[in-house]
Amino acid sequence: MSSPQPEHQRELLVEVLEEEEVSAAWRVLLFNDEVHTFEEVIAQIIKATGCGMAKAEQLTWRVHSQGKAQVYEGEFEECLRVESVLSEINLITRIVG
Repeated sequence: MSSPQPEHQRELLVEVLEEEEVSAAWRVLLFNDEVHTFEEVIAQIIKATGCGMAKAEQLTWRVHSQGKAQVYEGEFEECLRVESVLSEINLITRIVG
């Protein structure tokens, strides 16, 4: 068993852990399905993330060829918003942190 840490070391550890929690990025994953067209997915990615056509096309191809892709990274609340928009047309998504 280790000896107790001095109070200032414990406070520093708490600050580091809190900082890690704040800076921890959340990600929205989009999964492939056999229901939606490329055009539908591209349009919904643009609507959800605000990215350009080229980026949305690239992400859609990645989803199609690899089975899934990260389409957004950011704060949890923004990931919820992005996921909600993607889900409007029943795309399969997951938020991971």
